[in-house]
Amino acid sequence: MNRPLVALLTGAGISTDSGIPDYRGPAGLWRTDPEAEKLVTYAYYMDDPEIRRRSWLMRRANRALRPEPNAAHRAVAGLERSGVPVRVITQNVDGLHQLAGMPERKVLELHGSAHGVVCTRCHARSPMEDALARVDAGEDDPPCPECGGILKSATVMFGEALDPVVLGEAVAIAKACQEFIAVGSSLQVHPAAGLVGVAVDHGARLTIVNAEPTPYDDLADEVVREPIGTALPKLLARLSA
Repeated sequence: MNRPLVALLTGAGISTDSGIPDYRGPAGLWRTDPEAEKLVTYAYYMDDPEIRRRSWLMRRANRALRPEPNAAHRAVAGLERSGVPVRVITQNVDGLHQLAGMPERKVLELHGSAHGVVCTRCHARSPMEDALARVDAGEDDPPCPECGGILKSATVMFGEALDPVVLGEAVAIAKACQEFIAVGSSLQVHPAAGLVGVAVDHGARLTIVNAEPTPYDDLADEVVREPIGTALPKLLARLSA
């Protein structure tokens, strides 16, 4: 018997138990430090060397956190290992789903990965660790070693478009799944949030697990406000039974 496809759209809230702050929650980064949003906004980043310098310091600080997957990430990987068809569409750039054991090919990173850097001129890619080693050595805004262009993390900044191929794959998953679970996302950032409507329009059962209300709560078959670290493992255990 074919088992139903489960799609999870995960946002910053799934990683807060790993020590990574969210952005729009009550204690979110944008609320506590509105200036921080400039560090991940493409136009500010490209125009202002001081913003780039602060961004590199932020990346170095994030490296020092060395976050580990939490119970929610492990529960998602556990559901996949149980034989249930699972696809993760994540708004996060932390790589914690893969670190928890989800196969790379079953995780779509809508907003890219913080583990790499890309040149904004020649588009050469390299590991984030290499760039941070240069920051550690005293370069406050390391240029591309290939062409001298501006380097940025291999993430989608505010003001940049999502990779159309990745987005297309996400839409296909939303259309095909029978269960769609949105976890730890404010569902305010499009086009990612729009995947919820796509899934519902194609007959998926919708569950939203989030501390705060979202614009899609009225469409949901189930809304869970409990802490994600306890709520998601219980929910996924039900699906694997």
